[in-house]
Amino acid sequence: MECGAGSYEVVVVGGGAAGLSAALVLGRARRRTLVVDAGEPRNAPAAHMQGYLSRDGMSPAEFLAVGRAEIARYGVELVRDRAVDAVRDRDGEFDVTLAGGRTVHARQLVVATGLKDELPAVPGLAGRFGRDVLHCPYCHGWEVRDQAFGVLATTPMSVHQALMVSQWSKDVTLFLHRLAEDELTDGDLRRLAAAGVRVVPGEVAEVLVEDDRLTGVRLADGTAHAREVLFAAPRPVPGDGLLRRLGAELRETPFGAYPVIDERGLTTVPGLWAAGNASGFAEQVINAASRGYRAGSAINGELLFADLDAAVARGRA
Repeated sequence: MECGAGSYEVVVVGGGAAGLSAALVLGRARRRTLVVDAGEPRNAPAAHMQGYLSRDGMSPAEFLAVGRAEIARYGVELVRDRAVDAVRDRDGEFDVTLAGGRTVHARQLVVATGLKDELPAVPGLAGRFGRDVLHCPYCHGWEVRDQAFGVLATTPMSVHQALMVSQWSKDVTLFLHRLAEDELTDGDLRRLAAAGVRVVPGEVAEVLVEDDRLTGVRLADGTAHAREVLFAAPRPVPGDGLLRRLGAELRETPFGAYPVIDERGLTTVPGLWAAGNASGFAEQVINAASRGYRAGSAINGELLFADLDAAVARGRA
């Protein structure tokens, strides 16, 4: 199908692993595709990404630069802008408004806007995030193995985090922070003891840093505890503005609201797809890329058979 200057077969909102992967598949399928990238990747604070087969240790910035170069080879356009609104027209297609004032049209729309990590309000913590304040042991555990770990409790789920990180260090302290001791179950206490995790009550007042490295935490009562690494679970804030505007059904989870999607990434709104952290909290880079690939290939099939069916209908007429 021919597209006008501001019209695309697919618009992908979000230029991270999921969005670029979807765009790569679509470009190779000869679909006129636009990627709208606001340039705010979730993993920007990290110097390296791990666990991605063949890309282990690559910097997130380099990964994205390679991805942008790859999609360009297949004619995919990329614009540095932010999608601020989207509406579905009477034909079931989409008009997407960008912050720069441009409006683009898409037969199918992929939302890969990720999420933002809202960190606990502890002085000194945010400046160390992605360095020695971490949240995911699978992402960073190997690099900090056998160091002195602290875990900042923010919810009862922090017990699970403390137990998990004990796989990478046998020197783990769980700081209850604002979590009351009576919120820990007997099962929690038994597992923590079995893992050798120390439990320290009291609110954490600040993160201690010397010579550009984390050295510990200070509690509100003034006591200091030496630590080399602090794990803290951010509150995830999904980038779901477009999904909400377009009426996609969302499901509540302990980590925020995410769209109801099928196994391909299609939401409850026809033609509207979600991939990466826009579709779920636990999508790491390699999972996000897989989600994007699956959505891209499914979209190509949807467009192909829609056009074939339209051609058949015209022939009958």
